[in-house]
Amino acid sequence: MDKTFRNEVFGQACSWIKEAGDTIRAKIDAPRSIETKSNPNDLVTEMDQETEQFFAEKIKKAYPEHFLLGEEGFGDEIEELQGTVWVVDPIDGTMNFVHQKRNFAISIGIYHDGVGEIGLIYDVMDDALYTAKRGEGAYKNDHKLPQLSKERPLEQSILALNTSWMVPENPHVDHEGMQRLVKKLRSTRSYGSAALEFAYVAEGILDGYLTMTLMPWDYAAGAILVEEVGGTVSRADKGDLDLLKQTTVLASRANIYDEISDEYVQLKK
Repeated sequence: MDKTFRNEVFGQACSWIKEAGDTIRAKIDAPRSIETKSNPNDLVTEMDQETEQFFAEKIKKAYPEHFLLGEEGFGDEIEELQGTVWVVDPIDGTMNFVHQKRNFAISIGIYHDGVGEIGLIYDVMDDALYTAKRGEGAYKNDHKLPQLSKERPLEQSILALNTSWMVPENPHVDHEGMQRLVKKLRSTRSYGSAALEFAYVAEGILDGYLTMTLMPWDYAAGAILVEEVGGTVSRADKGDLDLLKQTTVLASRANIYDEISDEYVQLKK
């Protein structure tokens, strides 16, 4: 993507994500229409749908040649990552949005021919916008984020990790490895929003994030942010991420990445 055009798209995306956030904050206490999708804990609200529709309309009007890959059905049918693709999660952390009215984010990753060009994660209730452009570093609002430490060992690290991966009946990963990992770490956290967990890794307040089930809109923006501050992002088994599929994800400081994947992660399938 041409740098001048990328700057234009970046400016538009920042303006739209802030506008969408303003609307969500204004309606945060309104009565909710809540439905479930894949399971009783996979929630969707009218606000998720309205926000994605907002982005779909803005993108198609300003950039009719661009594509939208979204969670709520307002995007395009995409089978390959050619051209410019906006990967949008209108509310990442819907359960938090419904129950807590905080700890959720709008996430936008913009890819050109499969390469991540722009990543935006907006912590709506804290009015904190994390941004990144390929090769230009990452920012929180107007503050440039420093490169991640390459020295702090795993035993002094805090990892975002869902405790469900530590039970024997989980279908994704060997639970004993996860239990050993938790014992090795200084501590774990689980925020209920993949976008925010990526943002916190990029900010350096988490040392890594490991999960077994993410969709492309959950990680498209966050992967760009983490890589721009020197972190490593891949599948949990070190394979390349596929923006068209559900996947495992490991995002962390570079110096603990190999140790986590090689010594503790044994995928079941």
